[in-house]
Amino acid sequence: MAPARHAVPADLLVDAVRRDAASPRLTHYDDATGERTELSGATLANWVAKSANLFQDEFDIGPGSRVAVALPVHWQTAAVLLGIWSCGAAVVDTVPEDETSLAGIDLVLAEQGRLDALSDAGAPDVLGLSLHPLGLGMVGYTGEARDFALEVRAHGDHFAPHEQVDPDAPGLQVGGLELSLGGLVDTARALADRLGVRAADRLLVGERAATEAGPVTWLLAPLAAGASVVLCRHAASGQLKHRAGTEKVTATLGLELDGIRELGRPAAS
Repeated sequence: MAPARHAVPADLLVDAVRRDAASPRLTHYDDATGERTELSGATLANWVAKSANLFQDEFDIGPGSRVAVALPVHWQTAAVLLGIWSCGAAVVDTVPEDETSLAGIDLVLAEQGRLDALSDAGAPDVLGLSLHPLGLGMVGYTGEARDFALEVRAHGDHFAPHEQVDPDAPGLQVGGLELSLGGLVDTARALADRLGVRAADRLLVGERAATEAGPVTWLLAPLAAGASVVLCRHAASGQLKHRAGTEKVTATLGLELDGIRELGRPAAS
């Protein structure tokens, strides 16, 4: 009998959708704009498939490719990251200070406000994201970057990589951290276990905690555990208790709220 294939990040989403396609998987708030966007497992998978098809078909992203992501914590960032990993490519966190910092990068995805700096740095192919609550395109931009929101909608709802994804291929290169695609899954599962994430948990995650912890923590670990995430940007601390009640939150990451379990902290005796 052949050994079981090592799981890669795309498998975590497939498993989550298989368990429950209709329930919320990622709910995103931005209190600076009044945004609330909720994605079921099926809807998230749809965005991921469209993103992966865009990357593969238009930019030849696949095994061995390196994609720089200059995006904040956001629901579209989740779709983009999972789309890149679905292609078998590596996510690279790089600051576009000059041409040297972009050496070996095949594609850059960045929020609209960072596009001018990327152009000055001589970036390669660039996709700009407006991060509009409804997924609309960029407004007032006249540069050469292509518009993610406009491009992605033309691509299919189902994705099949042109080349088989290698679990041993690079998956994440951030600072001194390097993980393979299979290593991302192993780390996510171990982290979910260490933090005490439970299946069917509803996790409230603040922007600062998510940014500091990184996508393995705020995105992949909950997926691995079967949990869902309520992601909050620009939230005042006084709003979070009410939001936790409204969203039926069962645990928090990097936030202390009375009566709600904080991940990574031992329970009070």
